[in-house]
Amino acid sequence: MHAPDLALRRLTPSTCREYLFDQVLWVDRAIEEHATFVDALVGRGVEVLHFRDLLRETMEQPEARAWLLDHAFTEVRYGVEARTLRRGLAELDSDRLTTYLLGGLTLGEVPFRVGGLLAACLGPDDFLLPPLPNHLFMRDSSFWIGEDVWLGAMANPARRPETLNLRAVYRFHPHFERAHPRAWRPVHDRSGGVATIEGGDVLVVNEHCVVVGMGERTTPQAVELLAARLFAGGRVREVLAAELPRERATMHLDTVLTFADRDAVCTFPQVVDRMRVWSLTAARGGDGLAVHPEYDLLGALARVLGVERLRVVTTGGDRLQAEREQWEDGNNLLALEPGVVVAYERNAATNAKLEAEGIEVVRIRGSELSKGRGGARCMTCPLRRVER
Repeated sequence: MHAPDLALRRLTPSTCREYLFDQVLWVDRAIEEHATFVDALVGRGVEVLHFRDLLRETMEQPEARAWLLDHAFTEVRYGVEARTLRRGLAELDSDRLTTYLLGGLTLGEVPFRVGGLLAACLGPDDFLLPPLPNHLFMRDSSFWIGEDVWLGAMANPARRPETLNLRAVYRFHPHFERAHPRAWRPVHDRSGGVATIEGGDVLVVNEHCVVVGMGERTTPQAVELLAARLFAGGRVREVLAAELPRERATMHLDTVLTFADRDAVCTFPQVVDRMRVWSLTAARGGDGLAVHPEYDLLGALARVLGVERLRVVTTGGDRLQAEREQWEDGNNLLALEPGVVVAYERNAATNAKLEAEGIEVVRIRGSELSKGRGGARCMTCPLRRVER
């Protein structure tokens, strides 16, 4: 998880939409809401790792620091002064460097002289390093399937620098070296391209099946690349690809469907019931992929889970209230364990329907956190689940 920080204080009414927020946040209140969320998780026995701490500890290693700065400050992006920037920032203490890597660095904040044409074109309040307020939503920039972690190939330029910070942590931090020594397997090549995928579109159904949404943030090409690599690993045997409307309200699959129990899902039926869905499996002979259409997503999930039908909890209220609660991430649940979910308290109608179905709802505040269009699931990147 990553708590609200300097990056959110950098948002202004003129730039917040560029950084994918609908409006500026009351940051102090967002910090309080996030801390309450963390406390609720810890109270349920969850071990929470804070990304800022992980990145700071990673930057204490000279090799990791050099690697990240070499990749962040290239001549293509910063011209001939890139070397000066790398040298100067390498001298900062790890806490200050981490602050800049997450919260952005303006020309006026650079603690040493920077020359070159780029610096001459910038004002003191212009960013050399952009702020990364969307680090708050840790689900998207990396996602775990079994023992493997995959880096997101982010669709929006405002989010692409996040993956560099994640790469450094996964590559150098001792926590991940011990736990998952071969975990980092990116789904995109270094040349970039149109194949983008984000973790909010990826839901692990069970150890043999993953469902991936395709819409505003994830492309069919990326789903095929992911499927091929998963099948090569031998554990995952099927990937369900679900087509989403390319709209802000449905930016990821987990904005319209999440699991609440082993056989229960929370859905926004106006979207989920109309999705086109395909099943991807390895082609016979192991060459390529076999693609078959499915009748509907819920039926395909029930088949994969081996149940006659899923228990389906739809977004609460009448049509207007349901649309409001979907917009406020009423379907974006974080499942702590089967039958126990975390949700924003503001989505009262949806929460009541979940409880009527026997699902325990841990309510959290989110009047400020939700302004980035992300709920409890979006703000967490689970590393390992332990059966109780």
